[in-house]
Amino acid sequence: MAANEPDQPSPLSPSERSRLQQSFQRGTQNAAANADYAAEMFANCVVGDPASAIYLQSLLGVLRKKHPPKKGGGLTSFLGSGTKAGGLKKPAAAGQWRDVIRLGVEILKGNPYDVPALLAMADACGQLGHQETRGVYLRSALDAAPTDIDVNRQCAKFAAEMGNFDQAIACWVRVSSLKGMAEEAEREIARLQVEKTISAGGGLTGRVAPKAAAPAAGGAEPDRATVLRKTIAAKPTDTEAAYELADLLEQANDTAEAEKVLERALAASGGDIKVREHLEDRQIRWSRQRVAVAEKRAASDPAAQGTLDQLRQAHAKLEVEVFSARSSRYPENTAIRYELGLRLKAARNVPEAIKQFQDVLRNDARRKGVVALELGECFQSIRQYDLAMSNYAIALDALTDREQEQRKRALYRAGVLAAGMGDPDAARKHLSTLAGIDFSYRDVAQRLDKLSSVKDKGGPSSS
Repeated sequence: MAANEPDQPSPLSPSERSRLQQSFQRGTQNAAANADYAAEMFANCVVGDPASAIYLQSLLGVLRKKHPPKKGGGLTSFLGSGTKAGGLKKPAAAGQWRDVIRLGVEILKGNPYDVPALLAMADACGQLGHQETRGVYLRSALDAAPTDIDVNRQCAKFAAEMGNFDQAIACWVRVSSLKGMAEEAEREIARLQVEKTISAGGGLTGRVAPKAAAPAAGGAEPDRATVLRKTIAAKPTDTEAAYELADLLEQANDTAEAEKVLERALAASGGDIKVREHLEDRQIRWSRQRVAVAEKRAASDPAAQGTLDQLRQAHAKLEVEVFSARSSRYPENTAIRYELGLRLKAARNVPEAIKQFQDVLRNDARRKGVVALELGECFQSIRQYDLAMSNYAIALDALTDREQEQRKRALYRAGVLAAGMGDPDAARKHLSTLAGIDFSYRDVAQRLDKLSSVKDKGGPSSS
């Protein structure tokens, strides 16, 4: 790549992904006992894969634990000490976004609350199309400077792009009373209200974010969220309180705040596996919801297609990361390996998917049929047709009556592949069997007609 050529995201090789996963595992194992070592391991992961929200959240969590706000000073004790983010301007101007991430990580090691650095890194991730990590950096900046105008402006822009109009409106409400901001905030809130109305029914959007509620009248009972926040403040390791608060926030359509609550719980727990997996499960669900919102927006606004594509890629990557980590964590669990194989296949990382499926096929007889079917499709996609056909045969022999949909798929794949390999008799056999089960399946009727016409033109036996 030329010196001044802007960075473009590129897929990680299997060896590089494995190396980063090993670093992540070492960091996780040492997070509670050796924060310095864990921070270095997580930093390597973030620099190596700036699209991984899991790597980034782990790094920020251990850095906040290592550099907690000073007593009585809050985050201002860090914010007042200045920033070292000036060194990020040159690589940003040249479009060297990976360098912005690399240099930014070094800044965050000394001050995880450096707002200019967090914003610069958020912009770099946005330029690279890494929307998940862009959101993590922006939420961290908002945590550090909740009334900063530029932070709220950027957070509002990001939230609106993701279809989270309530969160975007909340950002403008937050700064509307600041000097000189009333007119701009009112204009943006009105615009977002219109966008929200147009995108009504998008899943993550819901009620309009109200202005900050006034304190309860004297003697009034505080709401449940307030009680839970006080509980967590007194005992940060109370994960059940964090889970309940996250539930309430999610019900209120504030998934960004719910995620922050769980990230803090993970940091307070020292990287506890159960807390991590609870957070991961929610992140997958929220990511899936964001894709659904983007799909609805793109259906009415072609300009939103780019964001939809990025979110789909981010979701696929997130699922691969989560199941890859769990596969390393529980190497004997073939169910997790099977799920990882499905995600790798969907992400078009076929060689790695084949590796996972073959491991499951060797060690889990219960999944023999469905795994062989997936292997057949993987081999067919890389034009290893003989291997594909042999796996379809294994699948058809092993699939049970309870796996009827997979059996129909295997018959269809085997029939189509046999026709393509010049074996019309085998093709006719598989497709006829499929037609006997479900004559309306895909285009099986048309394919059988085509095979019959070929036979009719074939020679003496057709007369």
